[in-house]
Amino acid sequence: MPEPQPITTIAPPLPGRAILEQRWSHLVFLHWRVPSASVAPFLPAGTRPDEFDGGSWVGLIPFVLSRTRPLPLPPVPWLGTFAEVNVRLYSVDAEGNRGVVFRSLEAEHLLPVLAARAAFGLPYEWASIRAHRRPDDPGAGRSAGTLLEYRSARHRALPAARGDARTRPERPPRTLVRARMLSDAAADDGLDRFLTARWGFHETRRGRTTWARNTHAPWPLRRAELLELDDELLAAGGFPGLAGRPPDSVLASPGVITRFSAPRALADDSVPAPSRRR
Repeated sequence: MPEPQPITTIAPPLPGRAILEQRWSHLVFLHWRVPSASVAPFLPAGTRPDEFDGGSWVGLIPFVLSRTRPLPLPPVPWLGTFAEVNVRLYSVDAEGNRGVVFRSLEAEHLLPVLAARAAFGLPYEWASIRAHRRPDDPGAGRSAGTLLEYRSARHRALPAARGDARTRPERPPRTLVRARMLSDAAADDGLDRFLTARWGFHETRRGRTTWARNTHAPWPLRRAELLELDDELLAAGGFPGLAGRPPDSVLASPGVITRFSAPRALADDSVPAPSRRR
């Protein structure tokens, strides 16, 4: 099996023409180190947990998505701008492609949720999300920054994106993330690159594992402080208790413009069925 491709902050060229463009803004990256064995059951066939520092990682990432446009069309007014909160894992396939796997993606607008489910097989969930941003005046001796707050509550209106709807919690999951994005650049270390320089996602679509590439400029990463976290999305995604301990990594970014190419099926997506759980 080939070694995973090197981690680089410079995106490799897309394998075909770009079909979608979006801007991602005001991101907060919260990550927890977990045993790889706890991640493996949730990954698509033909992929395995990508590891750093002896384990795999689970991310909770709120941000604002805007200026969505199917290329070469212009941006979609209103529908193409909304807040999103995703729970994601880290994967690598038999070809060495490093990517992410989404456990859930909360989004404000129903039509983009339905479109992303149909086009990419992504587990989008319709939610009510409030995003707030304001300059922070930290006082003498502290770095200036920006306060970011995201509050999300999932609606009941849609069937489960994955699995049996009867297994869903009685009350749809919610989350609250409050963080301070500092003006100082984050340390350019191996972990920061591992968690953010991900140039595609793996997903299961129509029974096959697919790989979709994306590209954007290097992340402008900032140091960040987590001020408050009250989260149920991690537990709903299969990681109960994780939100009860401080994250092992906290980062933020003002954002990037990203482009996606069409997903393609992996040549080898075989893995023993009992090891997978959706």
